[in-house]
Amino acid sequence: MINRAPNYLLYLNVLVIATCGLIYELLAGTLASYLLGDSVTQFSFVIGVYLSALGIGSWLSKYVDERLARTFIEIELALALLGGLSTPLLFIAFGHIAWFQTALFSSVVLIGTLVGLELPLLMRIMREHLDFRELVARVLTFDYIGALLASVLFPVLLVPRLGLVRTSLLFGLLNAAVGLWGTYLLRPLLSSRGLAGLRGRGFVVVGILAVVFIKADTFTHWSEEAILDHPIVYATQSQFQRIVVTEQRDDFQLHLNGHLQFNSRDEYRYHEALVHPVIGAAKRFENVLVLGGGDGLAVREILRYPDVRSVTLVDLDPAMTRLATEFGPLVELNQWALSDPRVSVINRDAFVWIGEDDEQFDAAIIDFPDPGTYSVGKLYTTRFFAMLRERLTADAIVSVQCTSPLVAPKSYWCILETIRQAGFDVRGYRASVPTFGVWGFALAGKTPLQSTTDGRYLALQTLPGGLRYLDESNRAAMFDLPVDVRPIEIEANRLNDQVLVRYYEQEWSH
Repeated sequence: MINRAPNYLLYLNVLVIATCGLIYELLAGTLASYLLGDSVTQFSFVIGVYLSALGIGSWLSKYVDERLARTFIEIELALALLGGLSTPLLFIAFGHIAWFQTALFSSVVLIGTLVGLELPLLMRIMREHLDFRELVARVLTFDYIGALLASVLFPVLLVPRLGLVRTSLLFGLLNAAVGLWGTYLLRPLLSSRGLAGLRGRGFVVVGILAVVFIKADTFTHWSEEAILDHPIVYATQSQFQRIVVTEQRDDFQLHLNGHLQFNSRDEYRYHEALVHPVIGAAKRFENVLVLGGGDGLAVREILRYPDVRSVTLVDLDPAMTRLATEFGPLVELNQWALSDPRVSVINRDAFVWIGEDDEQFDAAIIDFPDPGTYSVGKLYTTRFFAMLRERLTADAIVSVQCTSPLVAPKSYWCILETIRQAGFDVRGYRASVPTFGVWGFALAGKTPLQSTTDGRYLALQTLPGGLRYLDESNRAAMFDLPVDVRPIEIEANRLNDQVLVRYYEQEWSH
């Protein structure tokens, strides 16, 4: 018989089991969106497949009639090994096999099935010693508490502090500890025959996971190099994202969550196109706002103008702006822009910050990541642009990076239509950036943008010296859009209906 004290220890097992199960699901969903893109769809698929697998596991549990305690422990050890190693092994698989999605969803099915087996078996073990109503109430209570713990700890503590690989291994160790602990806690229900071997396997699983956990940094570095295809010279996991810098010959590349942000070889084309049209169209530009752009490269271009008195840079991630002031190659590339006394750096969510103050700006440059998730998509809504409009002077001009009009025309024109419906006069333009291809931007004004008699965009300010891409001729030519990137009718992106994220996923997934 199991006495009362161990019963509560079994409830603790339920808590750990529930937490580990949801963590594995969150890891798989995050890994799918991290490596495959199309984040909303991939995460939804992972959740659906995992929940279905839980049902399969629960259904299979009815066929376990004998040696419940031993089977439960064997499942714990199998889940510890499979779940704990799932993330590092999938990182390896992504860089080396063509059927990665099959491997990913197969692991989700196997993990979900094992998790689905655990609780029914544990409840059957405990049912012989507790009132059934009390058992169900307590097990489900601890199960839901475990789910809550996982959902809070995963984004707030685990991934920012440990990263995906170490988080996976840590919870594999917890599962292994539950299995090993079970060999002692459930001893009255286990036969002595084979018990030593069972415990030995438990210690082996713990040892394997512990060794991989200790070597996780080396493993992560190696697997990311295989994925990104270039040597890594800097990597860190911030509270918000994975920041990796790779090197190729004399160039370096910045990646955020596995997505390339710029290549030092041709980033000047992108940033000159982003900054100089907006400054050129502004009647005055003493006080300039930059949203996003924590690498400091847009700020570098702004500081070429002597009339600029202050630049306010708002970027969510302090790790990114710290990189721009401490990582030598990037500091040299941005020409020490964020250390200029005219520049103020604010690490806040731009959507929240924009409504907190009433300081007015003569020009705004928006350099957010592409709208691949709803958390980023909110920064491309009519609500956000309307709030931004309130922070601008009467003649202020805005430029926005808007993804590729050639690859993703719906996404591109959705952003422009959203800006227009927020009360701006908008012009689309594009530049050729070899690393990314044809890239699109928007120029917007609170009042109608000035143009020449033939309808062309009119620049009020001359370009500064030192530019490598733009001159007076091609600055105007960027606004002549070819036939294949001409406007299309499209919906605006709203906070309560982020069609832009859906457009973006549909177009870039192809």
